[in-house]
Amino acid sequence: MTDFMKILKERRSIRRYEEKDIPEEMLTQIFEAVQWSPSWANTQCWEVVAVKNLSIKEKLQEALAPKNPATKAVVAAPVVLALCGKLNSSGYYSNQVTTVLGDWYMFDLGIATQSICLTAHSLGLGTVIVGLFDHKKVGEILNVPQGYQVVTLIPVGFPAKESPAPKRRELSEFVHHDGF
Repeated sequence: MTDFMKILKERRSIRRYEEKDIPEEMLTQIFEAVQWSPSWANTQCWEVVAVKNLSIKEKLQEALAPKNPATKAVVAAPVVLALCGKLNSSGYYSNQVTTVLGDWYMFDLGIATQSICLTAHSLGLGTVIVGLFDHKKVGEILNVPQGYQVVTLIPVGFPAKESPAPKRRELSEFVHHDGF
């Protein structure tokens, strides 16, 4: 198995973290992974807000949906990354949307999110992708300007424990050749 496939297969959603700060060099590597992620026509429509301040993380926690399994992780993680997308940029040419799927920022931010999670895992860090929260409230907490949308929160830290892999579908269940 290649190193990349090992990283891909071993990454897990981590919701419990050690009480240990993340060295700045590691955070820089994570930010570089976003920097080098592919995007529509190289629009690089992402913005990353790195939150370390406990009172801000507590406000973010309050914006999570009731019973969200990542509620404790948002405060426990030493850093929470808020990934935001610039609207009306990705998927547009001459200010016109060009695909049937509309604004392409979600696709680009999905790639950037995976880059964050895989890079963090390769550095011995854990992440969980949080999407169930009050996006408007989080945008207000983080002072996200108009024209941008908060897409996901990603707590990052040293995992408190290892988790087993969840069951995965067999290739034959989702791979189709020469048509669906």
